[in-house]
Amino acid sequence: MHDLRPPLGHGVGLRAPHYGRWLESPPRPGFVEVVSENFFAPGGRPQAVLERVRRDVPVALHGVSLSIGGSDPLSASYLDALAALARRVEPAVISDHLCWGSHGGRYVHDLWPMPFTEESLAHVAERVGRVQDRLGRRILLENVSSYATFTASTLTEWEYLAALAERADCGLLLDVNNVYVSARNHGFDPVRFLDALPAARVGQLHLAGHSDRGTHLLDTHDAPVADPVWALYRHTIARLGPVPTLIEWDDKIPPLEALLAESAKAAAEEAAALRSREAPPSPGTPPAGPQRLHAAATGLEVA
Repeated sequence: MHDLRPPLGHGVGLRAPHYGRWLESPPRPGFVEVVSENFFAPGGRPQAVLERVRRDVPVALHGVSLSIGGSDPLSASYLDALAALARRVEPAVISDHLCWGSHGGRYVHDLWPMPFTEESLAHVAERVGRVQDRLGRRILLENVSSYATFTASTLTEWEYLAALAERADCGLLLDVNNVYVSARNHGFDPVRFLDALPAARVGQLHLAGHSDRGTHLLDTHDAPVADPVWALYRHTIARLGPVPTLIEWDDKIPPLEALLAESAKAAAEEAAALRSREAPPSPGTPPAGPQRLHAAATGLEVA
């Protein structure tokens, strides 16, 4: 079974508008992440680009269609294609989303949130076990952003994630931006969410931009990382130590240099968080307790 947290450093997503740049003058981030389904078909330009990139840097496979929480049977053809891609690429990480996105054999190409119940937890844990057995390795599951909740839920999202990781013996892909978006939409404390996750199970982090729609935040991946999300990222690194971190940017995609600059900023934020963890507090400086951290992440003032 693969290590849940390989030392990959900081990476960016491999997106079609940047293919030419990768082929002509490839950069060297710590790693790249690709959407698994985009590379299932062998041959063609996407596969050629991926093979070229893989010669230089590690690759993480990130799926969007596993529907691990769905009631439909797991797709054998999907798992066969994912396993074949993993054999070709030898990825450092394989991940997908803790969600469901199909019903009655129809995929909606969306990431619907789970009901956080014991019944759902047992259902997902059993399916994760079958996926990991098929792939011969542990996978990471990502927390999704959400805009509605189930009245049937008896667990918090963080309790559910922690229990699932232990029960299924899988890892977690912690999307810090999604934590912030969901916290604002549903009114919970994002710091409490982050602090409740089992540190040893967090294998990768995602950072991205979002949009403020007034009544809610929307996870749009079309902008730089927001300041409150950077604050949560620093807190996460101070608690967990170095974790492979990816910048996601999937709409209004900027030049690759801008994406790499955002990744470099993440590396600088990580370094600052690690220094603050190691350095003793200055005399007279109050500790950054939960209220103060929550204020930094939400913009709310505390006494």
